[in-house]
Amino acid sequence: MKLGEYIFVICLEGDEKLTTQLRSSRVVIIGTGAVGATTAYTLLLRERVSELVLIDANKDRALGEALDMNHGLPFTGGVKLWAGDYSDCKDADIIIIAAGASQAPGETRIDLLKRNAGIFDSIIKNIVKYNNHGIILVATNPVDILSYVSLKKSGFPSNRVIGSGTLLDSARFRYLIGQNKKINPRSIHAHIIGEHGDTEVPLWSLANVAGIDLEFTEEERTNIFNSTKNAAYEIINAKGATFYAIALALDRIVTSILQDEGSVLNVSTLLSNYNGVSDVYLGVPSIVDRTGVREVLDLKLSGEELEKFQHSANKLKSEIEKLEL
Repeated sequence: MKLGEYIFVICLEGDEKLTTQLRSSRVVIIGTGAVGATTAYTLLLRERVSELVLIDANKDRALGEALDMNHGLPFTGGVKLWAGDYSDCKDADIIIIAAGASQAPGETRIDLLKRNAGIFDSIIKNIVKYNNHGIILVATNPVDILSYVSLKKSGFPSNRVIGSGTLLDSARFRYLIGQNKKINPRSIHAHIIGEHGDTEVPLWSLANVAGIDLEFTEEERTNIFNSTKNAAYEIINAKGATFYAIALALDRIVTSILQDEGSVLNVSTLLSNYNGVSDVYLGVPSIVDRTGVREVLDLKLSGEELEKFQHSANKLKSEIEKLEL
């Protein structure tokens, strides 16, 4: 039996039995900077995959990260992890792109666009050289635009090119609402949609706990949203980069795909006449399973929320036009 292939027998009523075989899974992470390495470590600790491959233009960096993690295998499970090259993408179920220039203090995600768009041109060409069946998961900023770039350059169907979107923003939003209401953030249902960036949109009209609407003063709304939107800037100014929470968000997406969960996650996906928005990647609640994005959920937005969402889309589309894809 190959590594990662296990047989589980589930006893049902009577003498019936259901036998399920979990297939071997491989995730490739391109870019072993703070986000890529932390994501690899998270997947390793949680034993999400049977094979984990690290690729970086700096081969010594990828090798060092792989060695460091491998030395901890006696304390964890049976994940096979190594520093590889693009040929290892051949059998990958998911290819996470975390490579690119990092966001500097005072720099917006959009400021990164030209630098990272050029880097992605080479990355996508190397991926499709070896893989045309997997799922591309983009984490590099500006993530919505670079997901669109990946779609156009890869030729993959849109359901198999996904951005991390506003999943992290929504988690920050839920955390801050939980702090305000003194409720565990896992029990808070609230969404940030649109750009993963300065034009993101809080859906106050849909924020709830157990179906009960949450009430806030205008000052509370302003403080919570500003803290959500500016969280990355605050962290970058304090320690230089954000990586723990985004690694957990990427782990959540990977798990939903590999375990065919059908979970609803606020990922970035290609929109088609979604609240009047088309041909752009934005973060919206989507059903994520083994096929990638199976379905985008149609949210009922308030008039103000709709206006802000369309503004977010128009801003990103204007930036995309400059790339002349």
